[in-house]
Amino acid sequence: MNNEIYDVIILGAGPAGLAAGIYASRAKLSTLIINEGAVGGQLTLTEEIANYPGVETTSGYQLVTTMKKQAQEFGCKIKSNRTITRFQLEGAVKSITVNDTETFQGRTVILATGGTPRMLGIPGEQEFKGRGVSYCATCDGDFFNGKEIVVVGGGNSALEEAVTLTKHASKVTIVHQFDQFQAFEYAIEEAKANPKIEFIMESELRAIVGADTVEKIEIEHLPTGNKSELKTDGIFVFIGYVPNTEKVKDVVMVNERGEILVDPEMKTNTPGVFGAGDSIQKRYRQVTTAVADGTIAALSASAYLRQ
Repeated sequence: MNNEIYDVIILGAGPAGLAAGIYASRAKLSTLIINEGAVGGQLTLTEEIANYPGVETTSGYQLVTTMKKQAQEFGCKIKSNRTITRFQLEGAVKSITVNDTETFQGRTVILATGGTPRMLGIPGEQEFKGRGVSYCATCDGDFFNGKEIVVVGGGNSALEEAVTLTKHASKVTIVHQFDQFQAFEYAIEEAKANPKIEFIMESELRAIVGADTVEKIEIEHLPTGNKSELKTDGIFVFIGYVPNTEKVKDVVMVNERGEILVDPEMKTNTPGVFGAGDSIQKRYRQVTTAVADGTIAALSASAYLRQ
């Protein structure tokens, strides 16, 4: 066991976790971020960010790099690519064990574990994952230069990434289950104005078909039940995220979707444990809201430690 007892341990190094790390360490609290993957979370998968206040258009990777540097310069320690295997979040001192070999102790814990892309759950999806089925335009868009692809979803991410994918694909077809998009007007207007984008509304994918790679999809028009096929070289799925709370759902209160329940100060029902970012119950999920959550959680942790 590591003998140091940190003031704050943050689980997750996305924008919420990094913001919490910046604020906690700048407040002279000994701070440790533990992350199960690479630093940045879903933000690193975003090719272009144009609405982060005070920052000109940048990539998610660049924004993450800057946040990480800020946190470390204030003294925050970051341990990435660690698997959390055990933890104890009750009592005055909490403990987190990673890889079954290292245990870290902290007086407060901030859960900023983010989410993973929601899957369609249809035949062919698992089979063709990485062979035509993707959840990341930044990662895989370049594989579809000059090809025709399908984007599934109707929120901001789906429409914005569809526009991004037109830089590579010759044609992008957006398939959405409703008759209207659940996105901001600017995203809708930009997608509709792009000559490479077409729309199939009130429809859902029923199967993904191919041999070595994706060749076509089966679509059902929901109002009529009519089914059709569409040839395509690839499918990009943007239908939201599932919160990464499986390991903590029995320790802190979560809702029916597995999202951590917090109050306005980001407090969970467990004293000294806070939540932030895409893992908590909230309506809007943007980089700015994640950063705000992380800021509030760090300030609340600081206030808790002063009690």
